[in-house]
Amino acid sequence: MRGIFFDPDDARAVAARLEADGWAADVRRERLAGEDDDEDHPWAVTTDAPSFVLDVLVDTYDGWLDPEPADEPPRTGGTVPLDLPTAPERLKRSP
Repeated sequence: MRGIFFDPDDARAVAARLEADGWAADVRRERLAGEDDDEDHPWAVTTDAPSFVLDVLVDTYDGWLDPEPADEPPRTGGTVPLDLPTAPERLKRSP
């Protein structure tokens, strides 16, 4: 889970609170796509805390919650496994 904040002091306060409660927290500058300068980039607090813990802190410090995308299971052609060949198919037959 990530909490996004525009004020660096808020991001550090949230990280300190999470670490005081026993959760791991990391504060980093969040890069926006196509932006070169660091002036308007928000601060991201990445943590292993449950979403409801970070949600309360995000509401308190006026940030927003950015859940990491869930790993999707690999897609297959259907529920039945494909019948794949075990060896290459011969194009020319020997006499």
